[in-house]
Amino acid sequence: MKKRQAVAAAALIVAALALTACSRAGSGGSPDKHGPITIWYSNNEQEVAWGKQMVEAWNAEHPDEKVTGQEIPAGRSSEEVIGAAITAGNAPCLIYNTAPSAVGQFEKAGGLIDISSLPDGAEYIEQRSGALSTQYQNAHGDYFQIPWKSNPVVIFYNKDIFKKAGLDPDDPQLSTYAGFLAAAKTVVEKGGADFAIWPAPTSEFFQMQFDFYPLYAAQTGGKLVVEDGKATFDDKAGDDVGEFWSTLYAEGLAGQEKYTGDAFADGKAAMAIVGPWAVSVYDGVNWGSVPVPTKDGIPADETYTFSDAKNIGFYTACVNQGTAWDVAKFSTSLEQDQKLLETTGQMPLRANLLDTFPDYFAANPAYAEFGDQAARTVDVPAGANTVQMLQAFRDEWSQSVIFGGKDVSQALADAAAKIDEIAKQP
Repeated sequence: MKKRQAVAAAALIVAALALTACSRAGSGGSPDKHGPITIWYSNNEQEVAWGKQMVEAWNAEHPDEKVTGQEIPAGRSSEEVIGAAITAGNAPCLIYNTAPSAVGQFEKAGGLIDISSLPDGAEYIEQRSGALSTQYQNAHGDYFQIPWKSNPVVIFYNKDIFKKAGLDPDDPQLSTYAGFLAAAKTVVEKGGADFAIWPAPTSEFFQMQFDFYPLYAAQTGGKLVVEDGKATFDDKAGDDVGEFWSTLYAEGLAGQEKYTGDAFADGKAAMAIVGPWAVSVYDGVNWGSVPVPTKDGIPADETYTFSDAKNIGFYTACVNQGTAWDVAKFSTSLEQDQKLLETTGQMPLRANLLDTFPDYFAANPAYAEFGDQAARTVDVPAGANTVQMLQAFRDEWSQSVIFGGKDVSQALADAAAKIDEIAKQP
């Protein structure tokens, strides 16, 4: 499953929303009410399978509180579909496809329940997710999302291309910027790849999560790009990450045009920044994996990256909120988290993941790196203006780093100034 791609439009949003059987906002929802509810889950094959078994397991034990599960209706993006449902007042009780970048907007629109207001809300989240949970609080320390699953991104590299280029496929020397750049030049010159790496060079706000952000998180030991309402990246670490990517583009080692297929799968790029979904997707590629690089190299077990999480939203249109909260906890229980791992290969946002599911990771060693990496991730900044802030960054990044039209350090400074102003907006 590729999180970078928007959900393809397959029907008008209004028509799709008409399929839901949920109650409208203001219809008397209460945490004390129990009864039937509707939920949405993602429309990728693995998550549909997980969702169906979870609903079946719940319904078998709770015949008077039946859950109706369905794939999220099609639209230009999941966020647009959810936003339209909030506006119409017919959002389902729970959506297992809520992007952290959109949570602030949904909260501002009155579409999300403050889970911290539930008697055991914050306690349950923090016990399950540990220290990572605080990233998902709003500015007041409240939870308007349930941390659910992450896809921590790492570097995949094509061992066959590296071997053809004369590099050691079992020791690719990619941990430092200098080593990465040297390997990048070699695989393009001798390995037959068009580019060393080919992240999407397009302008969407979320693309920064798959080039700049993972490396900035790694270089800074887990710093978010915005903290306490201020941009953080106008610093030496940000400049170093920017110059690293700028060099890749300027020297023709990264593609400046959008590739319509999958550059890594097609052998057009020797490396890719990917999450655990890639294990099954790239089954036909002889790949290896390493953490994202840092300037001077740090141990793998200390390296941070971007989480690429999707969380659970609890929506105010829900009438039987007591059942919905019980279902939310049931679906994030130890048993269901294990089924999520087994079915999707995605990492539950649960503390001590490797120790919690040792048998799974022993039987599936390709996922063990992701299980370890899941403990060291950063997510997008909280707030109603997250998308605008990330878009301001992406616009400056595209002009300077990808296309070389502006000094990198100046572009990052300008992006930080814009973000600081946006962060002041309600």
